[in-house]
Amino acid sequence: MICWLIYDIKKNKPRTKVAKICKLSGLYRVQKSVFLGSLEENERDTLHLQVTELINEETDSVYIFPMSKNELRQTVLLGQAFDKKLVTDEVNALFF
Repeated sequence: MICWLIYDIKKNKPRTKVAKICKLSGLYRVQKSVFLGSLEENERDTLHLQVTELINEETDSVYIFPMSKNELRQTVLLGQAFDKKLVTDEVNALFF
């Protein structure tokens, strides 16, 4: 399943660790606080647990949105939707 992970994390240290965990989980950074990629259900659960341990639930927010490939293809992108410096060919392949 395709997953978006979007976060707003106040402190640098946990924010950097969450980004690293996302990359190690196989997600691709599409904007500074947005990751996208394919995860199995157990991988998504593991990611959820790891991120929960790092964030402050009083000040931070993290969203994990599951999405099918068909739904992803129906996504409408306006303007500079992706940071072109961060997007890889793998992410482009998910869309097209």
